[in-house]
Amino acid sequence: METEPRSLKAVFADAEAQRIALETQAFTPNSQQYTDAISSAIKNYQESLHLISHLSLFSPNESLEDLSTSDLPLLLINYHLAELSQKLPNPSLPERKRILTSARDFYERFLHLLDSYSLLTPQSAKLLEAYTSSPSTFSTANSSDPTVRRNAKIANFQTEKALRQKLEYLRARPEYGATEDEDIPSGAGDEEVVREVHLANLAYRVHLTFNALDSLNREMEILSMAPPQPPPSAQQNQQQAEDDRRRRGITSDGSYNDRLDIMNRALGGKGGPILSQQGKPLQPFTLLANRQEIAKGVFRPSHNLPTMTIDEYLEEERRRGGIIEGGGEASGQVPEPDEDDYEKAEKEMYKARAWDEFVEENPRGAGNTINRG
Repeated sequence: METEPRSLKAVFADAEAQRIALETQAFTPNSQQYTDAISSAIKNYQESLHLISHLSLFSPNESLEDLSTSDLPLLLINYHLAELSQKLPNPSLPERKRILTSARDFYERFLHLLDSYSLLTPQSAKLLEAYTSSPSTFSTANSSDPTVRRNAKIANFQTEKALRQKLEYLRARPEYGATEDEDIPSGAGDEEVVREVHLANLAYRVHLTFNALDSLNREMEILSMAPPQPPPSAQQNQQQAEDDRRRRGITSDGSYNDRLDIMNRALGGKGGPILSQQGKPLQPFTLLANRQEIAKGVFRPSHNLPTMTIDEYLEEERRRGGIIEGGGEASGQVPEPDEDDYEKAEKEMYKARAWDEFVEENPRGAGNTINRG
């Protein structure tokens, strides 16, 4: 039983739901799930474009008043395709260039479609004319003066902020009838307010498009300076895989090899055998216990782990005499003598008596024969 073809409204709704899920949900970059989600959204948007072309929904003979409010979001399909295509993972330099070229084409279609309905402001129309005259060198701040470029970027940011704030204000109005997702009205809102929101959103996306074209040209300029990648042959890939297996000590059948010469090369040592046929060492090597010891050396933190606690370290330093105790205010306090310790009192008395005798026998200045001081 053949499935019935889906309507334009259903296909576009699926594409919008997938795009919003990509913006709100957390995906692992470069994962297969992330790539599949982007590819599915792109496929639905492209199918929407095919249905629009089949139905001749947009015509150059029509004006903005001829477009219904529900058809205004369809004008953003090319913009969404350009944004989604740039998010696709690209493993090679030529593939990235191809993606950027495709995104540029989608941006151009979006701008020319809006221009056919006179939806571009005079400033945006001038930017489109400048881009059409020189697409590869287009810039929103077309000047070599750093001050002029800085002022242009500030003005560009302020314009973007004003457009975003206007869009958020219009969406916050109760007449808009917003659902949980602000991009999709519930259909119960006032048609004039909903139409005004769609037009403000289109103006905001036009501004982002010119910024994206500027950024795209900068990236293309950087990619053009990258050296070309030589295409690897099948023989080179096989040889590289074999060399990698040898460095890791893995034999052709996938088993592990404990030979020291293979381990030494894997650790950055010189090539060749470790021992001669007579058992004489030909180069220095380190004996390791077994494969488990090697694994412990690999799966360990990059920093040195502590070998003792702080208390153990302080005890060892105290034993080695590395800790000086005393000092401070307590060192200036003279302890009170113990009157019951007669031996200590007698020692102190003899010590003071000896000092007095020394001072009497050696008066101050007695040894100063040159009369200095």
